[in-house]
Amino acid sequence: MKQGWEYKKLGEVCNITMGQSPDGKSINDNEGVEFHQGKTCFGEHTLGVSNLFSNAPVKLAEAHSVLLCVRAPVGYPNITDRKICIGRGLCALYAKEDIDNKFLFYSLLGKQSHFEKNATGSTFKAISSKVVSNTEIPIPPKSTQLAIVSELDKINELIRLKKEQLKDYDNLAQSIFYEMFGDPVENDKGWEVKKLGELCDKISNGYNAKLEEDTYKSEGIMYFRCQNVWRNYFDYSDLVYIDEDTNQKMKSSSLKHNDFLITKIGRINTENSSLGRVSLYEGEDDKANLSGNLCFARLKKDAAVHKFILYILISNQFRNYIRRTTVGGIDKRALNVRQISSFPIISPPLHLQHLFAQRIEQIEHQKSEVAKAITDLETLLASRMQHWFE
Repeated sequence: MKQGWEYKKLGEVCNITMGQSPDGKSINDNEGVEFHQGKTCFGEHTLGVSNLFSNAPVKLAEAHSVLLCVRAPVGYPNITDRKICIGRGLCALYAKEDIDNKFLFYSLLGKQSHFEKNATGSTFKAISSKVVSNTEIPIPPKSTQLAIVSELDKINELIRLKKEQLKDYDNLAQSIFYEMFGDPVENDKGWEVKKLGELCDKISNGYNAKLEEDTYKSEGIMYFRCQNVWRNYFDYSDLVYIDEDTNQKMKSSSLKHNDFLITKIGRINTENSSLGRVSLYEGEDDKANLSGNLCFARLKKDAAVHKFILYILISNQFRNYIRRTTVGGIDKRALNVRQISSFPIISPPLHLQHLFAQRIEQIEHQKSEVAKAITDLETLLASRMQHWFE
């Protein structure tokens, strides 16, 4: 223990509010208190925007509270800058006078493995109020807390600025697309339109049977799940692997280079919805597989240019098209192979598609340099977190 520091339980130093979902009839998309129920609206250490509201909230998190995911995925912290309604997937912690709320956030950021270890449930992991209350955190003098927060905030701010650069490059790529081809859904330039299924050799679901936890390996064949597939990138932070024997049993969903991965389920009223996210697998043939909540699409040779199709499928216009046309509940929807095969795809001449892909390659080279800088900063942040909290 560092000199002048002590350890206390969260229950001793925080007011803790466990979330409780309001009556479903009170949830709507325009009136009341903003409603959050899990990690889906978490941004970069700030709370994203939810499109759900409750006009009869049960549990509230005050502004500047630290939020903690208490249902799968457990242990992720965040901070809210406004009063919100919290569902069962979250709890809110408001630090008492001797602890800075931002310091509380950083101290919990390194506790995810602790919370995962103490989660219960065979299929749906959760942590109880007792686990939260009994979790110990280090507490240095207030001046030291503020100095630590200042240091970590500066690194996070540099990371945020670099990520904004990535967004700027993405916006540039989209603007080039619109300049060359127009709106891919409205088709204001009058291109020929084909169904995605016409352009593909195969569109198929991932492996539908549930894999047992002990099937997952620490290395081997990548096994993509919904949480790994985003709009034009993969999140490898909790990627799992399978062995070659399992991959052979799932041969029908083994991926090939330049397959599109498409998420099939998700909510339509959240910013980071998992419905209809698309990324391009650029790895080797048969070195990855995917779960049943995903499907893959494999283009015919010379039917279209992969980067061109990708930028159609990740566009905001196509995102809105999916939400307008997908059937399901008020909030949660699901895609199927038939619907995906029917996606309308504009088909300008191939030489224009290739020209677009060349311009995108130049942008992606710049993005890779920025991404490397982000990785270096995140390594620095992890090192400083370890110095202060481990």
